[in-house]
Amino acid sequence: MFSAARFGLLASVLGCLLLAPLSALAKPPEYVIVIKDHLFHPAEIKIPAGTKVKLVIRNEDPTPEEFESYDFNREKIVGGNSQIKVFVGPLKPGRYEFFGEFNPGTAQGLLIVE
Repeated sequence: MFSAARFGLLASVLGCLLLAPLSALAKPPEYVIVIKDHLFHPAEIKIPAGTKVKLVIRNEDPTPEEFESYDFNREKIVGGNSQIKVFVGPLKPGRYEFFGEFNPGTAQGLLIVE
């Protein structure tokens, strides 16, 4: 037979085990970057350190662009008038550059991780 103390401990352990998967399902913070006239808007985004984030890259230009970063190792084409999602992190504090491969002279951006 279970004592009240053992039953309470068992209930606590089972509760933690059942709730643990829910925390894994928490949605990462989302940041939107718009490509317009071959520029990123905003050109700088601050994100939290140690946290996985979702970047939604929305291309409002009629031509495609390639969202690329050597700093956080991403490369993905965004069709004209369409959008993509890119997951980044968790990253250490610092500055991480990204750019548009098809328009590198104008499409420049920066993730500032704090």
